[in-house]
Amino acid sequence: MTTTTLWYTQPASAYMNGLPIGTGRLAAMVLGSIDPERVALNHEWLWLGTHRTRDTEPRADRLPEVRRLLLAGQYDEGTRKGNDAFGGPGGIIGKPNRVDPYQPAGDLHFQLDHGEVGEYRRRLDLEQGTVIVEYVAAGVHYRREYLAHLKHDLLLVRLTADRPFSGEIWLSRVDDPGCALHFHSQTDLLAMDGQFEGGIAFRVEARLYARGGALRVAGERVHVEDADEVLIAINIGTSAKEGNPAGECARFALADADWQHLLEDHLAVYRQCYGAVDVQVDVPQSPLPTDERLQAARAGAQDAALPLLYFNYGRYLLLASTATAELPPNLQGKWNEELRPPWECDYHHDINLQMNYWPAEAGGIQAATEALFQHIERFIPHARKAARDLYGCDGVWFPIQTDAWGRSTPESYGWAVWIGAAAWLAQHMWWHYEYGQDIDFLRQRAYPFFKEVAAFYESYLVEDDNGYLQIVPSQSPENRFVGGGDLPVTLCVSATMDIELIQDLLGHAIRSAELLGVDSDRRTQWRIILDRLPPLRVGRYGQLQEWNEDFDEVEPGHRHFSHLFALYPGDGIDPERTPDLWQAARQSLERRLAHSGGHTGWSRSWVACFYARLGEPEPAWNHFKHLILDFATPTLLDLHPPRIFQIDGNFGGTAAVLEMLLQSYHAELHFLPALPRAWASGSARGLRARGGYTVSVTWQDGRLTRAEVVPLADRTCTILHGAGQYTIRDATGQPVAATQEGHRLRFEVRAGQTYIIVPAR
Repeated sequence: MTTTTLWYTQPASAYMNGLPIGTGRLAAMVLGSIDPERVALNHEWLWLGTHRTRDTEPRADRLPEVRRLLLAGQYDEGTRKGNDAFGGPGGIIGKPNRVDPYQPAGDLHFQLDHGEVGEYRRRLDLEQGTVIVEYVAAGVHYRREYLAHLKHDLLLVRLTADRPFSGEIWLSRVDDPGCALHFHSQTDLLAMDGQFEGGIAFRVEARLYARGGALRVAGERVHVEDADEVLIAINIGTSAKEGNPAGECARFALADADWQHLLEDHLAVYRQCYGAVDVQVDVPQSPLPTDERLQAARAGAQDAALPLLYFNYGRYLLLASTATAELPPNLQGKWNEELRPPWECDYHHDINLQMNYWPAEAGGIQAATEALFQHIERFIPHARKAARDLYGCDGVWFPIQTDAWGRSTPESYGWAVWIGAAAWLAQHMWWHYEYGQDIDFLRQRAYPFFKEVAAFYESYLVEDDNGYLQIVPSQSPENRFVGGGDLPVTLCVSATMDIELIQDLLGHAIRSAELLGVDSDRRTQWRIILDRLPPLRVGRYGQLQEWNEDFDEVEPGHRHFSHLFALYPGDGIDPERTPDLWQAARQSLERRLAHSGGHTGWSRSWVACFYARLGEPEPAWNHFKHLILDFATPTLLDLHPPRIFQIDGNFGGTAAVLEMLLQSYHAELHFLPALPRAWASGSARGLRARGGYTVSVTWQDGRLTRAEVVPLADRTCTILHGAGQYTIRDATGQPVAATQEGHRLRFEVRAGQTYIIVPAR
């Protein structure tokens, strides 16, 4: 229970202390309040909509001058002119950008007629996806159950008590001069219609099903009189896709209001997704409520089960924000109560959106990626226009920050001049093939996008006097160097991250074309580009250089580790293939941390992933723990300083655990590569690996005792550090022949068969 349940003995004192539920399309934050209860509601498409048709204008004629300045080393002037040409209307120039803010839909309230309460309990059950609030008032036991129903795509609230109860139910929304509201009430339906000035419309509905007693309308509220049970089905519709909000609501209805049937239907879907992976560790279990556990851990108490709860919670949050979604999780997942949320709750394409999906493939929630792929594909038409307008290039250009509308426009002066977003997003399409081996997905969706991104680079790169193909302008998001001017980001020539992103993208494109047997001429051209990119360099401190020159950083402890992309989440830096760069990347990480790097939740989770990738379990564990201790609300939601809810750290932390338990770079399996001492004994079932494997592992006293591998396709399976260490048997117990090559152990596998790996002695 302590690794699959968040629980508390008091209501939430603030929104960020609530418990989130969601279907993906719909979301709610359950505060568990008494007088009255507030359930804060969201719909994934409820973005303001005032800038949903914003556009780019031709600026490519200004590119040659910017390039001239940067290639001449005039970084200050080149940065300013680059932002004048290709930056956005917002940012440091003081004007608002045109990214629409993600909006709250409103609140469901109810208040029951009883006095002071006691024996209060509030909990989120991760194994069922349900929130339950229970308490006693005047000797009567009251129970509230909250459920984001994955089959019906509705938010459900069930109210019961030991005896008939009374109260009232209503809808509301925060005061907003820019939104006109109209309320409608009848005995079985509360509705609230909203219209943003110059934006989209929406509708919130709460359908009421009472067993026993009676319901009656009183103004904008419905009164409950002596009911045995009240079921509230919450739905939201928007006009975001040119539809009628009421029409969207009408597509989702309950044919059966029996709670037990509804719960069974939900669990049948939910457990297929959440239950695909199960991690167990042999550690003491805490009897304390979650907030008290967190306080105790911050005071120095040992609680090795708390990080496992955080891991399970991250998988739950990804499922709850994507299961029925058309949009990926934004900076706050799908949960926001503010009219002007930090950074508009937008999509940042320079780490944050990508981090949201780091645990999806390996963590058995691969279906969550569909919303991300739809997001990518939604942008392609306008991204083509943006590439041509801004840079005179073929292919696609994606913005560094954006919203739901698929508009590729630069929005922030000082940050927006970056061309790497599309390549980073493309990595997730390649991962989806790597883990799932779906050749049709590769052919129909991934490879066409790779070609779009490659076409941009083919027309963007410029040859220098030494024959290198340079990336100009370039930046290392969102960092600057000494001598590069006083804007927040310095433009330069061929920042390390941009080189790494091109290498990553073209590597995927070449391999995809080989697998599909197509585009041999383009493969040749892409290989030529890779050969002519400037090499990655090691600086004077032994660090991986972040820019084309060994500049000093203005902020040595910067939160971004962009130049380490090829270490993680990429695979271009490897201990055997690129040992010098491997050591340089580690040195860069150490230097960043020595200057207080990793000072946001998402940044700290990235550090944990780096150390896990480096095979250093104790630093990985330490940073993962501090992600929780330093950057979590009482309900374990991730924080960006000072106290801003930002969900990416939750997902980055979940990815760090997966990285500790199994790595599969280049489709080679590495069991327990960074297992921390605190988790010396345990098991993990259902992990997924590149090359198309499902892997389960059991370990004791820090050593693997058994692994089971099930491949999706016939192939050669490779185990790193397995030579002389393991023996292989099939499911019947028969030995499987294996060969050794250095520290690698290789054996042939057949699709769908189970292979058992145990220590050789």
